[in-house]
Amino acid sequence: MALSYKARKRWALLILLVGMPIYVVVAVSLIDSIARLPIWAEVPAYILLGFGWILPFKRVFLGVGQPDPEATHDTDRT
Repeated sequence: MALSYKARKRWALLILLVGMPIYVVVAVSLIDSIARLPIWAEVPAYILLGFGWILPFKRVFLGVGQPDPEATHDTDRT
C-alpha cells in the first residue's frame, strides 16, 4: 500500500524531528564505543553512518518538497 502525500509528509517530519536526533546519539555512541578508532577510520565511519540512515527512508522523502500531486487546482476561478 502506497502512502499518500500527506502521510509521507507527516512521516518525514516525524523522522527528522524525533528519529534523526535519536539516530545521531546512537551513531556517535557506537563509534565512540569501538575501541577508540584513529581519525582516519572515524571519518569514513561517520560518512557511512551519515548516509546510511537515508536508505530505509528513501521512499518516504521522495517528492515531499514538491507540491501535492493529488491536489486539485482551480484555474477557472477569476
